[in-house]
Amino acid sequence: MSLAERIKPLRLVAFDVDGVLTDGGLYLSDSGEEFKRFNSLDGHGLKMLKNSGIELAIITGRTSKCVELRARNLGITRLYQGIEDKLAAMQSLLADLKLAPEAAAFMGDDVVDLPVMRRVGLALSVPAAPQIVRDHAHYISQHAAGHGAVREVCELILGAQGNLDAQLAPYLK
Repeated sequence: MSLAERIKPLRLVAFDVDGVLTDGGLYLSDSGEEFKRFNSLDGHGLKMLKNSGIELAIITGRTSKCVELRARNLGITRLYQGIEDKLAAMQSLLADLKLAPEAAAFMGDDVVDLPVMRRVGLALSVPAAPQIVRDHAHYISQHAAGHGAVREVCELILGAQGNLDAQLAPYLK
């Protein structure tokens, strides 16, 4: 199946956080507070994807207040943190949305993401992912995690679904 054929039916795109929405670094203060660096280009890509009618979700193994704040800032209400079984979370999400796995994409970067990546219509990853993860991805971004990888994927989906021009039009007036 071609990449375009995998993208056409998508109605849900879910993302891991560390190593996908961030560069994968974990910044901890002496007091134990966790910091993450998010990319504003990725954020706008997510907003455009959402504005085109695609449901967005975050499924992550870690729990962090800054991820909650970032999700709220982006209007992502489907936030699953502290998830050990990401596949179960995805299956629950698909059931809630009454979607088939082929209508979903997941972007992950490590072996814990493989169960989900192997069961959705479109598996996405980043260049720094371990080889086994890249081997199971239908698309690997050219941009690094936390440095435009998510924006690249958002624009890829928008373009393949014929929605990119409409999302960019307000900025080209």
